[in-house]
Amino acid sequence: MEDAYAVKKLNRPVQWVTEVPGSKSITNRALLAAALSGGEVKLNGVLFSDDSRYFLSSLQSLGFPVEIREGQKQVMVAGCGGRIPHRSGEVYVGSAGTAARFLTAMLGAAEGTYVIQASPQMQKRPMRPLFEALLSLGAEVEWLGEPWHLPVRITGAGAAVESADPGQGQETLLELDISESTQFLSAFLLIAPMFAHGLRIHITSRKKDGSYIRITRQMMKAFGVDVRFDGTDYVVQPGASYHRDTYQIEPDVSAACYFYGAAAVTGGCAKVLHVHSDGMQGDLKFLEVLRQMGGKILEEADGIAVTGPQPGMLRGISVDMNDFSDQALTLAAIAPYADSPVEIRNIAHIRKQESDRIHAIVSNLRRAGISCEAYPDGVRIKPGQPKGCRIETFEDHRVAMAFAVMGLGAEGIVIENPGCCRKTFENYFEILDRLTQESGS
Repeated sequence: MEDAYAVKKLNRPVQWVTEVPGSKSITNRALLAAALSGGEVKLNGVLFSDDSRYFLSSLQSLGFPVEIREGQKQVMVAGCGGRIPHRSGEVYVGSAGTAARFLTAMLGAAEGTYVIQASPQMQKRPMRPLFEALLSLGAEVEWLGEPWHLPVRITGAGAAVESADPGQGQETLLELDISESTQFLSAFLLIAPMFAHGLRIHITSRKKDGSYIRITRQMMKAFGVDVRFDGTDYVVQPGASYHRDTYQIEPDVSAACYFYGAAAVTGGCAKVLHVHSDGMQGDLKFLEVLRQMGGKILEEADGIAVTGPQPGMLRGISVDMNDFSDQALTLAAIAPYADSPVEIRNIAHIRKQESDRIHAIVSNLRRAGISCEAYPDGVRIKPGQPKGCRIETFEDHRVAMAFAVMGLGAEGIVIENPGCCRKTFENYFEILDRLTQESGS
């Protein structure tokens, strides 16, 4: 891909129908559950991107039998009943946060010694609560870089976990802070079948639940494992195991929202096929945000369509986006076209994702001549016509995709390093090109 992508300003409303890849979050959860299951699982609708490929190659490096049919969007994984085939090895998780957290938890609870390598970007992201929990189980961790971050050499607590007798009727207990990332909790929930005595996770942070945790629980149930939650503790009973022959992965609603944002910016209509309101993904809440801003949402047999209000009629909004924060960038990108300020609240944790996303929002909007103010946990954006500028993506796929949407309503918006979208949606700009050419500029 080119070093930069010049967004084509559209002078007419979009009339788009498109598809998006499978969900990254669901794909990676399904891969882990399949690997820990008691037999072969066929996964349909798999996302193929940098993140999922790192996960797949890591499973192969650990000795799991994996058959990949990329053209059919299928993967077959032969699970080994909660055990890792190889007792030693090295994996590389790239910049994939889910792969990093999920595989670290699995290897830290296994029997063996493993090296976990990561990209410089992933090496900066928080991991300490996960490592502290693994150390409490009896895992040994050697820091190969900065303490409490990847890369590491980890000797799993598997032998101790299997031989431990936590007491009659008592599960293995973990304490966990999820204020920086709910992926820590999802990681330990997903590997719960590795704990023969059952697992109780006591949440010590104020935040105790979230949309991605609910996805994890729903998927575990689909694979045959129930999770109880009493408001503070998550409990998986002894003897839990995953069993599933086939599993269908939903389209990525996070990706769909960029096209819905295009409808909001241009006053047009965008339908994303196979997206439905009964899906698991928390980013469906973004549709309600668009509705409150004046959009119309229509669910049809083949997908959900969003029609934006007429240009100039998009309403400002103040919204707590903690539970669907991946869309904070999308809302920020369409905010200049609203008729009053847009305020995004309770998203402090996005400062520690692929980039400091609050900084990415503010720096790029100001570069486009838009007045905005950052807070420790959010941002306030005033309306205005964006001017041409180069968007710095900070190696963050969501920055690139979101600000391309802003460029549909402004001349001269150029996205630097568009190839960073390979992380989750490798042909995003090819699809955007095709759709904008069909719309005419």
